[in-house]
Amino acid sequence: MKQSKEMAMIVCKALEEKKGQEVTVIDISDISCLADYFIIANGENSHQVQAMIDNVEEEMDKAGYHFSQREGYQAARWILLDYKDIVVHVFSKEDRRFYDLERIWRDGKFISIKELEE
Repeated sequence: MKQSKEMAMIVCKALEEKKGQEVTVIDISDISCLADYFIIANGENSHQVQAMIDNVEEEMDKAGYHFSQREGYQAARWILLDYKDIVVHVFSKEDRRFYDLERIWRDGKFISIKELEE
C-alpha cells in the first residue's frame, strides 16, 4: 500500500500542476480488489483534460511507473489510466457530473491529499 500511496501522490501533484479541478482521492482497498485508490479530477475542456493526462504519464514515467491501460484519450471526455494499484479518471466537467463516480464509490474512504503525504 505504501507504493500505491506514493503513486497517488505523484498523480495528484501532476494533476494540480495542470490546474486539475476537484482532485479527489478515494481509498477503495477495503471494498474492491480493482485497486487501492481511485483518483478523480476534471478539466475545463478536452485540451486541458489531455494535458492533465499527459503530465500524469510523464511524471509517473519519471518515477518508474507505467500504466497498463489507457482509455478515452482521443475523445478526452473521460480518460482512464490504469496503473493497477491506482486508477486515474480525468473527466470533462459535464461527464464527471453525469457518471458521478464519487456516488458509485461512496463506500470507499475519501482522503485528502495531505493524508497521502503522511
